[in-house]
Amino acid sequence: MGDPRRLRKKLEGPRHPFNKSRFEEEMLYMGRYGLRNKKEIWKAQTMLRKYRARARASLALSEQQREEERKILVKKLYRLGIMPTEDGPTDEVLSLSVEQFLKRRLQSLVYELGLAGSPWQARQMINHGHISIRGQKVTSPSYHVIRGEEEEISYSPSSVFNDPAHPGLAMVASSTPHAETKSDE
Repeated sequence: MGDPRRLRKKLEGPRHPFNKSRFEEEMLYMGRYGLRNKKEIWKAQTMLRKYRARARASLALSEQQREEERKILVKKLYRLGIMPTEDGPTDEVLSLSVEQFLKRRLQSLVYELGLAGSPWQARQMINHGHISIRGQKVTSPSYHVIRGEEEEISYSPSSVFNDPAHPGLAMVASSTPHAETKSDE
């Protein structure tokens, strides 16, 4: 048999392993989102590939089945926070990018919210148990935050960052130029 938690692969590697333009694109993603390794990018690409394949397969169905499949697919992607509206066309699913999946990771959102000074610090804070969603500690930086959970991201109740006099908070505030520029816009 096998371990029931590991029934299938979560990622597919690149089809062309030595492609310079792919290397450069992956390095940009790793720097922008503070990823640990390229497997995290490949995992997001695999998710994107599966949703796009599902959208392409629905185009071959009859009109009624196509509309039902489109509604299900778009509603799921909206709930995941990938799609902006709940009733978009299938073409929007086909035009999704890997960045939209990487932006929904807990690590990216902690940095975007200004709880950490950099994506790498956000990753460390999550791994060390300083971040919670709805009061529940989450220790996986790759956790996919669904729509509605963004407002619930905060420091854990047991975290030292809850103390306003903690010196780490001043360092986070001073090293977060990204959060400051977002508030100015």
